Amino acid sequence: MQVTETLNSGLKREIKVTVPAGDMEARLAKRLSDAKDKVRINGFRPGKVPMQHMRKMYGKSFMAEVVNEILTDSARTIISDRGEKAAMQPDVTMTEDEKEAEKILAGGADFEFSLSYEVIPAIEIKDFTDIKVSRPVYDVPEDEIEEQVKRIAESARSFETKAGKAADGDRVTIDYVGKIDGVAFDGGTGGDQPLVLGSKEFIPGFEDQLVGAKAGDEKLVTVTFPENYQAAHLAGKEATFDVTVKEVAAPGALEINDETAKNLGLESLDKLREIVRGQLENQFGAMTRQKVKRQLLDQLDGTYKFEAPSKLIEAEFNNIWNQVSRDLEAAGRTFADEETTEEEARAEYQRLAERRVRLGLVLAEIGEKSGVTVSDEELQRGLFDTVRRYPASQQQEVFDFYRNNPSALVNLRAPLFEEKVVDHLLSQISVTDKKVTKDELLAEDEDEGSEKPAKKASAKKAEKAEGEEPKKKAAPKKKAKGGDAE
Repeated sequence: MQVTETLNSGLKREIKVTVPAGDMEARLAKRLSDAKDKVRINGFRPGKVPMQHMRKMYGKSFMAEVVNEILTDSARTIISDRGEKAAMQPDVTMTEDEKEAEKILAGGADFEFSLSYEVIPAIEIKDFTDIKVSRPVYDVPEDEIEEQVKRIAESARSFETKAGKAADGDRVTIDYVGKIDGVAFDGGTGGDQPLVLGSKEFIPGFEDQLVGAKAGDEKLVTVTFPENYQAAHLAGKEATFDVTVKEVAAPGALEINDETAKNLGLESLDKLREIVRGQLENQFGAMTRQKVKRQLLDQLDGTYKFEAPSKLIEAEFNNIWNQVSRDLEAAGRTFADEETTEEEARAEYQRLAERRVRLGLVLAEIGEKSGVTVSDEELQRGLFDTVRRYPASQQQEVFDFYRNNPSALVNLRAPLFEEKVVDHLLSQISVTDKKVTKDELLAEDEDEGSEKPAKKASAKKAEKAEGEEPKKKAAPKKKAKGGDAE
């Protein structure tokens, strides 16, 4: 096999490989010989098929297997022997001339092909001692825990059907059909929908117009969707809802005690408080982690400047762009709604893709040199965590998908590896805790690195689209606010 480098420019490489016809013939002869004792051909005893007949019957198909074997094995071997790491699977170029291809398959011509690829650049890992990050810490106060416990108790509170008019705090069960300019719109219809008046679960003005309604009443509710409503085609528009009140129920006494906890499947009120505390601490801890990680990545981004493989950047950009496009389409929004243009958004996401690839290579190099690995047990825990993000009805299907697709498990291992490398770095650098208020922790960073580029248009993680919970139908509902433990 003759290997000749024909291109070496930046990270781009091109290798010409020539396998002499004699070597191809030798490989074919061995394959035919190995198969001679196994094939069954009418008119010949096992193992007695003449080699010439074997060649006539199987020559081309076996030579095609030889070609595929060479392509599979040689690319990996050649690149490894050169001391290089390919950024992606090399592109293979072979002759497109049918007559030439026939000669190769017949063993009458040298087999020539080219490998084109980009290499992973050499990265010199620098000292970490100059990296300093501030860890914002929010101590959850007791009154916030009690407030959340109260919300949970309210959600578990019993209601009893009552006669007469609905008052603030009562629960009404309604059917409704939403219309704009007299035409029903998608997602604006609901049936047997429970709604506690005063809960502010629906958009402003909706619940107020049901105060005083009785079971059996039909009401025409007129509201205006907020200008910043998540569905752009509804934002700022006036809508009417034909509402039928099917039931009015009064709330029972709000009790926050051990019995309340037992109704929720817990042994005591203290256990409920413990769980709520843990949920809130985990929630705010995740926000702290994200801010610390961003500071770390921003400093690494400023430290490591090198050319990243264009194919990796292109693949990352396409992933981001496809997700952004799906998000905008699902929300019925455009780039103009996000106060930007497609051109500006593309430029921002191109920058984001380059940053992510570059930082990914840096973290991979740090992890490799530091001996960071992801164990099978950690991968299994990561799989279960991923599966739990899906609705219960889909969890088995998702689990089977990962179990039956090794490449999907490889993709699952990557973020686990990255988090372990981040943990390793945090153990090596200066981290200073800083007490902050809840508002300070929730506040968006002035410079968000490149996590939310293109102004308001932000790319969401791919698993969000795959593991999304079923969409709620109630169009008059407000967009759910974050910050509450469920």
